[in-house]
Amino acid sequence: MASTSSTPCKYDVFISFRGKDIREGFLSHLFDALQRKQINAFLDQNLRKGEEISPALLQTIEESFVSVVIFSENYADSPWCLDELVKILECKKTSGQLVLPVFYHVDPADVQELTGNFGESFAIAKNGEELKGCLDNVEDWRHALMEISILSGWDSRHFKSESKLVEVIVNNVSEKLSHFPSSDSYNDNLVGIDSRVKKVESLLCIESINDKRVIGIWGMGGIGKTTIADEVFSRIMDKFDGHCFVANVREKVRKQTPVTLRDKIINQLLGEKNLHISTPRLPAIIRRRLQSKKVVIVFDDVNDPNLLKLLAGDCGLYHNGSRIIVTSRDRQVLKNVCSEEFIYEVEKLIDDEALCLFSLYAFKQNHPKKGYVNISKKLITYAQGIPLALIILGSNLCDNGIEEWESELEKLKEIPDMNIQAVLKISYDRLERHEKSVFLDIACFLKEEPKDRVERILEGCCFFPRRAISRLIDKSLITVSDSKVGMHDLLQQMGKEIVYEESKQLGARSRLWKYKDICHVLTTDRGTANVEGILLDMSGNGYLELSSTAFMKLCNLRFLKFFNVTQSTQGQVLLPSGLEFLPEELRYHHWERYPLTFLPLNFCPKNLVELHMPRSNLIQLWNQEKARVIVLLYKI
Repeated sequence: MASTSSTPCKYDVFISFRGKDIREGFLSHLFDALQRKQINAFLDQNLRKGEEISPALLQTIEESFVSVVIFSENYADSPWCLDELVKILECKKTSGQLVLPVFYHVDPADVQELTGNFGESFAIAKNGEELKGCLDNVEDWRHALMEISILSGWDSRHFKSESKLVEVIVNNVSEKLSHFPSSDSYNDNLVGIDSRVKKVESLLCIESINDKRVIGIWGMGGIGKTTIADEVFSRIMDKFDGHCFVANVREKVRKQTPVTLRDKIINQLLGEKNLHISTPRLPAIIRRRLQSKKVVIVFDDVNDPNLLKLLAGDCGLYHNGSRIIVTSRDRQVLKNVCSEEFIYEVEKLIDDEALCLFSLYAFKQNHPKKGYVNISKKLITYAQGIPLALIILGSNLCDNGIEEWESELEKLKEIPDMNIQAVLKISYDRLERHEKSVFLDIACFLKEEPKDRVERILEGCCFFPRRAISRLIDKSLITVSDSKVGMHDLLQQMGKEIVYEESKQLGARSRLWKYKDICHVLTTDRGTANVEGILLDMSGNGYLELSSTAFMKLCNLRFLKFFNVTQSTQGQVLLPSGLEFLPEELRYHHWERYPLTFLPLNFCPKNLVELHMPRSNLIQLWNQEKARVIVLLYKI
């Protein structure tokens, strides 16, 4: 492996050859086969009339991971070829370059022992009849020939056809290249990738060649699904006859027809360029060609399982050993295309990984600069292990001073980063109307509440919560752990931002949870029928004095919770004139230290699901007739 050289590799393969022997036949077939495998091979197209090899060509050899040396009948006649060979041997010794010899219609022993044509070339050189001016190089050439010819390679005489020889060489080169590191610095930023890639590879089980398999990669937006799929694909693609990475399927099918996209996929799998099928059903000849291919395909960001069949994503089209990888934010999509045990849920980055990734973008190194450690950790806490958020935040803050960092952190507490939100909101936008309501209720009011309570409250709102919660889980928008409903902080912030954007007027928004906003709406009579929920935490806030008609305009209020209310001046809720009205739409009513001895006499609790009045002054809820009804209907 090329590990010690400081020269970055520009090419995968350098081919050393004698043009007049093989240029028009074997060489062109080998080069085409390497290109079909997307192996970047350098082939010198010059006729090599000069005696001396150019400095540029010597540099090209240095910039290659692998050199393939094709020993043919007249190879040793060319000083140019022999100079290449000396350089190749030098790179092997100094930088670990991999060298693969091919003996094309020559006996390896003739090269190793300098007999036959190879011996004759050196005998002529010694007599000075040819290779004039090169006598000083003869020993270097001899040494290079003998050293490289004893390496493991291929003897063309052992193959029934040249096509089989080409296939074996290309597959071997491809496999060897998969073990080399990337020649750029991009992979240095793939923090934590190896452990996640290994989990996907274990599901793929590419060693099993007698089956076909679809696996899914699932997780919320920005969690790294595409990055993982891309890395897996780059590591295993050389092991398949055909391969294709279809990025951003959701967007592509919006901009072109599925048939057009499918034809592009098939062209790549078959190594074609201008194959136009255009019909929904594949012709028999195309199906036969595909069935002979062991392929790997990645369908990235799929939101409709029916698209896979339209895009040639049916494993049945291909040979045994084929693998299809599908990434999606929606687990239900993946359940429709593969078994649940073949779905990998992407984990968030742990703190050390998150700090490293953030630092790579913020400081161009894998750890924070002096003086930035504590604030970096605060930003890591904000991102909560989401790679996209860490990358965006790090990039935004790169080369800024500590004052700008502190200002950004304060801003993020109130205003989310628009680029992060845009990615997260894609999943929300595809929800049905009642699912959006459930998501926003959880984001604004019900996060960390017991799942059965959430379902009970939302059932009273006719939101079909069991199905909606299941869909939100599948779309990675919420979680359920220890029987409680959870949500990533960035998703919760996104949900609240969606409510903010409903209206510039506070009283026209559907949900209120900030003390100042609630005070403004309830004390200035600015409420409207748009308000569906209020969550008021009185801890750390001043007192709130409400009029008897504070809720009069909130006719669609279904969720009302006042908590952390105190008896002291700070944190107290007062109703000096009593309370004349509560909306009939209320499903959930929680009022800690309710100051009155009764609820409004005209309040009809027919929709109420839960009533909580801890440490209140209540003596009687309703008049006796209403009380009998409520006891029968509700457990209070």
